[in-house]
Amino acid sequence: MDQDQVWDAVVIGGGPAGLMAAAEIAAAGHRVLLVEAKPSLGRKFLMAGKSGLNLTKDEPLKQLLPHYGAAARALTPMVTGFGTEAIQAWARGLEQELFTGSTGRVFPQKMKASPLLRAWLAQLDSLGVTWRSRWRWTGWAGGGGHENALCFDTPEGPQKIKARITVLALGGASWARLGSDGAWADQLAAREVALAPFKPANVGLLIDWSAHMHPHFGQPVKGVKWQAGKIWARGEAVISARCLEGGGIYTVSAAVRDGAALSVDLLPDLGQTELVSRLARGRGKSSLTNHLRRVVKLGPARTALLQEFGRPLPQDPNELAALIKALPVKHAGLRPMDEAISTAGGVDWSALNADLMLTKIPGTFCAGEMLDWEAPTGGYLLTACFATGRWAGQGAVRYLAAD
Repeated sequence: MDQDQVWDAVVIGGGPAGLMAAAEIAAAGHRVLLVEAKPSLGRKFLMAGKSGLNLTKDEPLKQLLPHYGAAARALTPMVTGFGTEAIQAWARGLEQELFTGSTGRVFPQKMKASPLLRAWLAQLDSLGVTWRSRWRWTGWAGGGGHENALCFDTPEGPQKIKARITVLALGGASWARLGSDGAWADQLAAREVALAPFKPANVGLLIDWSAHMHPHFGQPVKGVKWQAGKIWARGEAVISARCLEGGGIYTVSAAVRDGAALSVDLLPDLGQTELVSRLARGRGKSSLTNHLRRVVKLGPARTALLQEFGRPLPQDPNELAALIKALPVKHAGLRPMDEAISTAGGVDWSALNADLMLTKIPGTFCAGEMLDWEAPTGGYLLTACFATGRWAGQGAVRYLAAD
């Protein structure tokens, strides 16, 4: 092991949390090596930006933090320290023009992740960060901790690196092809780090559609309200060949995962009384489908869902209105975890100190989606990845100063 393989800090994981941590440590004047298992950095970040990179949600903290559920208390200091306004200022500092949509979601003007990522990597280069790709972390040479070498499988063969501190930003357990496979959990469990089991989050629902639904594959379902337990969402979904997916479904998927029944209000802006009145109008020789199209304007996608999950449809206006306002969605569970946008579970908060350092492995910090938290899509996921990466980086800087 030569001198080039001894670093102040090694950051493992080239996603948003790892990049943020590396920048914080390097800006403090430390020698940083950033290591990524995939051929390039920020692969999941780039995937998130394919349909428009939703950086954050522009809303007050008191509205934003509850979206992190049970982890909100732990995340509060981090998101407070680097929240929506700070994230926007940071992106503008990288010469990215932003805009805020009608729902408060913040996007780069170019609606892509690649220009921001290029500017970010250029900033890391200017700070002196060195990075290696296709280096997969396989654990420690000894019992763990910064006194033991970090081990990697690389294109040049096995490598060992020593570092004064390590930041792990290895992602959750979904989208393994982009780098988040959860394989790191075995290494931490072997060192008695408390872990919460992985669970899918922001994931579609598997549905075995009947043949009459085939013409509707690919159609969006708009203007509805999804409800699972106490969680509800006004958001669209897409009818795909295998499932229902989309923002509305993702918001309630955690409640469905935990056992709540799912229903959909197909006409959330129309009260029950008015709906009954419209349905009670004489329909003459019209079919019930045509009657629904004429008096309540459900449209093809919503009508298809009503037929799929509600047949045989009741003829009584009161019963039919009740069904339209709370249509049970019959499904076969969640799509596989690797197909989820994100995961819950990972490093338990009890395993970390206030700086996100593992108490069982001093000098080793954790950040990003490998921590046990979850949130809906809409800017909340990236917000917490940025915030925890920055927080872990700052904690690492303090540790280096004390060391």
